[in-house]
Amino acid sequence: MTDPEGATTRLVLARHGETEWSRMGRHTGRTDVPLTDVGRDQARRLGSVLAGRTFTRVLSSPLSRATETADLAGFGGRVELDDDLREWDYGVYEGRTRVEIAKEIPGWTVWSQPIVGGESLDQLGVRADRVIATLLPTGGDVLVFSHGHFLRVLAARWIESVPVTASRLELWTATISELGWEHDRRVIEVWNSGRPATPGGP
Repeated sequence: MTDPEGATTRLVLARHGETEWSRMGRHTGRTDVPLTDVGRDQARRLGSVLAGRTFTRVLSSPLSRATETADLAGFGGRVELDDDLREWDYGVYEGRTRVEIAKEIPGWTVWSQPIVGGESLDQLGVRADRVIATLLPTGGDVLVFSHGHFLRVLAARWIESVPVTASRLELWTATISELGWEHDRRVIEVWNSGRPATPGGP
């Protein structure tokens, strides 16, 4: 979709820096876990990667790990908070690792099993669709600071695929991905760029 002057909207996705829970692979949904020192360094590095680029809007999840990443990357003065950019609500699985949960429920993954007391994958897809519908009329590059699983689903919905496609899109902490266009088709142009030495968990 283009604006009246023909500027095509692209989304530049920035996953927040490392937290203690992401380092340990613990599902971190609505719990407001701060960045580690490593995560803060990663956020500053994101600022260097993004320096010199022009963004028509800058948005962030309201959770502190996202807003601090935006601030340390140099965008704190411009950021707009959007509740739809929060991470997946993992319900009873919040704070637990996939390995721990799979000991009780063999084969469990967040992508394949119901999220008891939390948000379904389809509901997460609806949130992603709202974000896309809101941002498409903007024009230019829009910078979005958010979370691993949500950004993966956002990318899947950008290319008009089902939300579970996100299970095939690994996304590390403090990386940049870009969603754009090939002619009139929405595509993933860049994915998981600038990933750090060690991966971040969910």
